Amino acid sequence: MALRKDIWRPAIVMATAEAIIAKGSIAGFPLMWLPPMGSFQFLADPFGLWRDGRLYVFVETYDYRVRIGAIEVLVYDADFRLVDRQPVLAEPWHLSYPLVFEAEGETWMLPEAHRSNRLTLYRAVDFPTRWEPAHIIELDHVAVDATPVFHDGKWWLFYTSADREPDKMTALHVAHAERLAGPWTPHPANPVRVDVASARPGGMPRVIDGRIVLPVQDCSHTYGGAIRPLTMTVLTTEAFSAEVGDALVAPASCAPFVEGLHTLAAAGPVTLVDMKRTELSLHGLSIEAVREVRKLGRAIRTRASARG
Repeated sequence: MALRKDIWRPAIVMATAEAIIAKGSIAGFPLMWLPPMGSFQFLADPFGLWRDGRLYVFVETYDYRVRIGAIEVLVYDADFRLVDRQPVLAEPWHLSYPLVFEAEGETWMLPEAHRSNRLTLYRAVDFPTRWEPAHIIELDHVAVDATPVFHDGKWWLFYTSADREPDKMTALHVAHAERLAGPWTPHPANPVRVDVASARPGGMPRVIDGRIVLPVQDCSHTYGGAIRPLTMTVLTTEAFSAEVGDALVAPASCAPFVEGLHTLAAAGPVTLVDMKRTELSLHGLSIEAVREVRKLGRAIRTRASARG
């Protein structure tokens, strides 16, 4: 167990995703933090939808003592006052990255759930609190942080693979479909990009100047260390190329949450982000201490046996 734990905290940035990408930073834009959590708990992976003048922010909620993420919604009025907060989705497996969007006359959620060994698309039955499994998306690999976008008459899905631990951070895959429910066709060049600094999706794609711009995580120094905009310069069913932009990092003004930034999710006139700090785990420290004592005990017994 690591001695330090990642503690994330989301915020609402009062700027569009396009403005943030153009500036290359969230520094200087007003922001409002989501509520804090207790010790060794956090909220992360914010995605949002506006409806009837309210902003619905969906987040992962996580407690290190439970170790299974679930999904909550926080509701803000037009003046960004928190007016409601409720749990909305839990499964026997870990859930995170609750990407919510509207398409084909419905409201959908595509959460990260690779520990279930499948990718499940949920439909809102009674928005925002009741969701039902609607479709299982079949792909070439179990997907991590699957991120859809509709562009030029076709659905595109970006994801990394859960096959091996390093692939979750480094191997970007693409699939395409005519309809959201599929069938989905994996790109023949998969993985289309292998790079620990610009592969794992990290937010809501935007179409800027006719090209898809996908927020991706830079995990080269730490998990979720920064977000980079990945612009698709060629994206067809047969070919792929992309250019990566500069890293968007947590600014010093957000201290102590300056050790990572791993979500950039457009929500109309605002953008949702999350930033992290690390917290010393006394439980992890106690485990390490017990291990060291046991190692010392084994060494003493070995020496005693050798002396006979």
